[in-house]
Amino acid sequence: MQSPRAKPRLLTLILLTSLAVMSLNMFLPSLSHIATDFGAPYSVVSLSIGGYLGVSAVLQLVMGPVSDMIGRRPLILGGLALFTLASVGCALAGNVWIFLGFRMLQAGVVSGMVLSRAVIRDVAEPAEATRLLAVVGSAMALAPLLAPMLGGALGEVFGWRSNFWVFALSGAAMFVLSWIDLAETNLKRQNSFRAQFRTYPDLLRSGPFWAYCACLIFSIGGFYAYLAGAPQVGEKAFGLSPSSLGLMMGATAVGFMAGNLVATRIGARVGTMALIVSGRWASLIGTAGAMGLLAIGLFHPAVLFGGAVVLGFGNGLTLPGANVGVMSVAPHLAGSASGLSGALTVAAGAVLTPLVSAMVGGPMGVYVLLGAMAAMSLAGVFAAYVIRNHERRLQPV
Repeated sequence: MQSPRAKPRLLTLILLTSLAVMSLNMFLPSLSHIATDFGAPYSVVSLSIGGYLGVSAVLQLVMGPVSDMIGRRPLILGGLALFTLASVGCALAGNVWIFLGFRMLQAGVVSGMVLSRAVIRDVAEPAEATRLLAVVGSAMALAPLLAPMLGGALGEVFGWRSNFWVFALSGAAMFVLSWIDLAETNLKRQNSFRAQFRTYPDLLRSGPFWAYCACLIFSIGGFYAYLAGAPQVGEKAFGLSPSSLGLMMGATAVGFMAGNLVATRIGARVGTMALIVSGRWASLIGTAGAMGLLAIGLFHPAVLFGGAVVLGFGNGLTLPGANVGVMSVAPHLAGSASGLSGALTVAAGAVLTPLVSAMVGGPMGVYVLLGAMAAMSLAGVFAAYVIRNHERRLQPV
């Protein structure tokens, strides 16, 4: 048996995060087939996305504090068990409502993503944690790119239910791996919910916590805006086919992975704060620069998607350090901070996505889209400087 402070293998944490990310979008190519199979409106079946995000946001709020109280390991194992059983339920569902009910329960897998960050913060010093989160972040870039390709192939060959059988098998495999490899890393647990929430206001009253949250929200918000508007803009403004659009949207993951790679290689040398600020400026310059190039006549889809790649690169620089920072404000509440910041980010995305989607339908859609991405990036720059000023005040004179 592992010692209580034994570090899990990094691969375990990467796979936990990847499964949580893939569960969101792997089956999307089969969404219309699900609607046809159940004889249900597409709008009802699409609740498998919106409802899932809503449940995930609530769970992220709860899982962090509970993991600070009872530990990371029980929640991760419980979330994987629930995800596995719910995936079987989705695969066997006989009508759309049963399917949606089990789909909501699948959100238990979010424990793997939320608490993997807290586990890293438990076992590593901030500089090392930033490097590890950058590596795990690469999985968050690659998984959404590969998942729809895999899900589409499975749906075409074996039918849409095969996606959920793969989820079930993956969840069971991750349960076994986590049982073997993931020891408890939270050694400073709270005694009760009452004790937990007596200290929780310390987090909520922390200005640095909200500054880090704002940095995360605006960084990821730019990417949410892009995901919401790029399909419409790509088709209407540039006449891209679905296959071309999918290829160009997928290429943006390369930017994020490149940013993570740079953060991994030079983070210890230049410092976390420099990466956060540089990442926000890179995203702003990329999106604003793309707007400028379109305005002077370089009206080509490569300009839009090039700006998105640079935005992804900036996020790859910023997010590892910002995630560590939000959990380092109150280390005894690392799980709570991870859960709350994740929930706020998902909630902001849920609000931003329909707004951008509704605004980019007109003739100026490409400018509206890049403007929204640039606005998010600019707000992220301000948040980064607030964080930097706070960190400088804490440094000894």
